Amino acid sequence: MILRTASATSSGGTNPKLSVNFGKLSQNDDGFECDSSLREVVQSTKEAMLALHRRNPAIQPLLAIIQAGEVDGLLEINKKMAVRIGLNITQICLAKECSEDDIVEEVLKLNEDPRVHGVYLHLPPASLTTRVLNTLKPEKDVDGISDLNIGRLVRGDLSKGFVPPIASAVLDLLEKHDASLEMKTVLLVGGEGPLGVSLQCLIERSGMVVLKSHWSSNNLQRQVMQADALVLFGAGNMEVPPAWVNAGAALIRCEPTLETDEHAIETGIGYLTAAYRTQNVVRSCSRWVQEQQYQPWHLHSLKLQPLTPVPSDIAISRAQTPKPVDQLAEEIGLLPEELEAYGRSKAKVRLSLLDRLHKQPDGKYVLVAGITPTPLGEGKSTVTIGLVQALSAHLQLNSFACLRQPSQGPTFGVKGGAAGGGYAQVIPMEEFNLHLTGDIHAITAANNLVAAAIDARMLHEATQTDKALFNRLVPSVNGARRFSPIQISRLRRLGINKIDPASLSPEEISTFVRLDLDPSKITWQRVLDTNDRFLRKITVGQASTEKGQARETGFDIAVASEIMAILALADSLVDMKNRLARMVVGTSRSGQPITAEDLGVSGALAVLMKDAIKPTLMQTLEGTPVFVHAGPFANIAHGNSSVLADKLALKLVGRDGFVVTEAGFGADIGMEKFFNIKCRASGLRPNAVVLVATVRALKMHGGGPNVSAGAPLPKEYIDENLSLVAGGCRSNLRKQIQIAHLFGVPVVVALNVFKTDTQAEIDLVCEIAKECGASEAVPCHHWAQGGRGSIQLAKAVHEAASRTSDFQFLYNTEMPIVEKIRTIAQKVYGADDIELTPEAKAKIDYYNQQGYGSLPICMAKTHLSLSHMPNKKGVPTGFVLPIRDVRASIGAGFIYPLVGTMSTMPGLPTRPCFYDIDLDPVTEEITGLF
Repeated sequence: MILRTASATSSGGTNPKLSVNFGKLSQNDDGFECDSSLREVVQSTKEAMLALHRRNPAIQPLLAIIQAGEVDGLLEINKKMAVRIGLNITQICLAKECSEDDIVEEVLKLNEDPRVHGVYLHLPPASLTTRVLNTLKPEKDVDGISDLNIGRLVRGDLSKGFVPPIASAVLDLLEKHDASLEMKTVLLVGGEGPLGVSLQCLIERSGMVVLKSHWSSNNLQRQVMQADALVLFGAGNMEVPPAWVNAGAALIRCEPTLETDEHAIETGIGYLTAAYRTQNVVRSCSRWVQEQQYQPWHLHSLKLQPLTPVPSDIAISRAQTPKPVDQLAEEIGLLPEELEAYGRSKAKVRLSLLDRLHKQPDGKYVLVAGITPTPLGEGKSTVTIGLVQALSAHLQLNSFACLRQPSQGPTFGVKGGAAGGGYAQVIPMEEFNLHLTGDIHAITAANNLVAAAIDARMLHEATQTDKALFNRLVPSVNGARRFSPIQISRLRRLGINKIDPASLSPEEISTFVRLDLDPSKITWQRVLDTNDRFLRKITVGQASTEKGQARETGFDIAVASEIMAILALADSLVDMKNRLARMVVGTSRSGQPITAEDLGVSGALAVLMKDAIKPTLMQTLEGTPVFVHAGPFANIAHGNSSVLADKLALKLVGRDGFVVTEAGFGADIGMEKFFNIKCRASGLRPNAVVLVATVRALKMHGGGPNVSAGAPLPKEYIDENLSLVAGGCRSNLRKQIQIAHLFGVPVVVALNVFKTDTQAEIDLVCEIAKECGASEAVPCHHWAQGGRGSIQLAKAVHEAASRTSDFQFLYNTEMPIVEKIRTIAQKVYGADDIELTPEAKAKIDYYNQQGYGSLPICMAKTHLSLSHMPNKKGVPTGFVLPIRDVRASIGAGFIYPLVGTMSTMPGLPTRPCFYDIDLDPVTEEITGLF
């Protein structure tokens, strides 16, 4: 790039001189001397670097250079300037004859490398194709030549783009001309492409008039003679005769060259361009650092137009067009690299978000629970969705809903989907209720891999000698045997501190290779995400190839797998991997617990689950964000969505935002486990509880008649009956409020209003709820009105969550197992005492012996009553809670006593939901989901 001044005019006058001696190579300490322009750019860039390091001392801007062929002088200038400023450099050297695909491949790698803040394509012009330029991420395009960055410059929006360094250098020289060029004419000769466009825009914005011409133009001489400044592109060996140039006109030649003679002081313009390029790299890095900080939300809610009567759930869902998930992510402060899209409307969110926002204060944490469930339904999911729609779309408060992923068993069985209902739904509801992002399928694959490993190991141990087992478990590869890392871990747990397979004694080999699982004490079952009663008890190993290793086992539904509970409780990938390794799958004949790590399968399980651990981002009908993640059973497991979804959401909503999550079943089960199990695992502390009730359910708890599936509702549930309502409020509702107060958390009662409710009934519920200790009790109309119908609830929750919470756990985990069970039975369920069978006592002794006694308790009890008797509504008293058996999920981290018989594989009814589910093969629309 060459800068010249015009020579004397033909009339004998002289031109004012430009200050052109900048950046010329010299032998001073800096490696070059600086004129004022270069000195100013270098100084300002260094100051920007210092400011950057004050914000983040660990950050180091990195410039990546892609070159083709040999290194030239211009490249060396850029490297030298980068070092001068303090940038790191990485250089990718391609062959001179490299293809477009070769360049694109390298650009894509640099795009995804978070360490790289700028990319300099030092390539021949022919290689800078549209495809190459537009493959480069605009935020790393420090030469400002991609279509998007040029468009930003033309539009005048430089908040995200970059000015091409050469254009900055030329403009700098023009502005420092001895004579002001404001309102003067600048002629661009040969300026085509991105550089010419950007330079024209910049010059015009500086108050100069721009004319453009070509080297072949017949009017070139006249245009040159009229110009106050000339900027020449692609001149090559062509020259502008001195006689054409006005006295005092600036002449800037824009082309790379390595000449350094005194007549063509071009080296300096190269250094100035390089300085502006490094400035762009530092600016890019600064923007990146700023993006890593918490970003305020700019949420655009979707408008609802509720209809009367309210259409079907799927009709409402389909009538609303969801925002693209990447738009939603941007609105709530997620970075593009933190998102893994699954189609247009849902995406996984990477856990790196927690590292990025680790200093960000959490928002308010709100749990939605319910009174004891009845066949009439309470609507916790709809309340959860209605509440966040009201908070965000109507009160303009950041809020996130965190929900469990529904199993496909109920979706095709009896209950139907779990996306909420009416005008308080997660959309698209078809995607929510079906495969979503495949997490349950991943759990199914991981669970069944463990089951396959168990049976295969027992077969091989039964049919092989110690030596044969050892030779197969530790095979010779290229003449050498080596233990895998997971095998070394097993050796250490066995107390064998050796890593050379040849050094093991015969006794050590036998101990190592034989798990010696007792077939009658295997606790691990296969799973399937379908209601299939005929898989509850099966026989495996009947083929002749299994050599008589038949045994009885069974299937659970997928969400009953311990791996699902682990997914919901893990707080990192490392934690999940460790929990998977600790899972106990059975007991050896000598009484020792056998784990997934003993089987050698835990690493493979982590691989199968590596994507499932990321929560799925979706949205409500009003465009507010939702995390859908995990869905453990609420009886043999804890019945809550994942710890990770809650933690991510609490960071995203900010200090004044709200995260609303839901607990399964009634408050006596789902809420108790949320507090005693989930909050212990997460370290999070709730700010408020929303307790959901309905007039109809309260009537049943107040003594109303039973209902039969498919039969008309008795008149008690349709007509006004204040006596039944009061009975339900003063029994079950009061008890559930008291349970929440055991944990020191304020309660807001949300009355989910049905069209059969009378105003007197609604007023009575709200009045008695407050008498029973609720901070507030409000009617909710979200099902018919969306978020607008829950504004009163949102305000009440805001008020309650703003108070100081005195949260406490119900028991100390160091208490004996029996005492922890008794504490829950008496304080939560209202039992007089507990009664343990001999089998349950023996199991407790065994767990204490194995060191599991300090785990929290997860009661496996009917959800239909506070007692163990499903038909006992209201608040049963005078009962002793029978503990039939006690089992353990060691990986998940809890002991679960069995109260009565628990079915972990539902069956299909006479008329399952799938009778109404169908697909239109032309439109691909699904019908019949609800």
